Amino acid sequence: MKNLVISLRISVVFAVLLGLLYPLAMTAISVLVFPHQAGGEFVTRQGQAVGSILIAQKFSRPEYFWPRPSAIDFNPLPSGGSNLGLASQDLKKAVEERRLKLKAAHPEQTGEPPQDLLFASGSGLDPHISPEAAEYQAQRVARTRSLALEEVRRLIESVRERRQIGILGESTVNVLVLDLALDEAQGKK
Repeated sequence: MKNLVISLRISVVFAVLLGLLYPLAMTAISVLVFPHQAGGEFVTRQGQAVGSILIAQKFSRPEYFWPRPSAIDFNPLPSGGSNLGLASQDLKKAVEERRLKLKAAHPEQTGEPPQDLLFASGSGLDPHISPEAAEYQAQRVARTRSLALEEVRRLIESVRERRQIGILGESTVNVLVLDLALDEAQGKK
């Protein structure tokens, strides 16, 4: 009986410590040290939230740049990938469907679509694409928006995120930031 009481006390202490105090402390630290990121980095236009620069959104209209595919259809609650292996026939079928869709939407492109437009990210919510993926889509966006291709390329370059401290990671483009910059350049709200 003595061991049972000790075990229950330890369980209660650890439940309070790890289930309540630790999460509250981590939340407080993140809000103090990283207030924008902890708040979701929502982008607002005219007082209305239009998205978060931390989470990808489903853009499929031709006048917008498209994000990476998402195995979870851009639903942030079950964040995750498809868990399909490289030998999976389902993965091969999905990639081929994406490739055909991209080729049909970009007939002026002679090469293969960039890999990040064919394969979903591990979380299914990656808001970034490579500069190559943005360039691949630039002619379609310029054509559907009646913009000069060079103007679209300048916008891509203006929102391009460089490597951290010049050596870490890869250069990327946040799709939401780029699409909002396009709307702003054309005076859309």
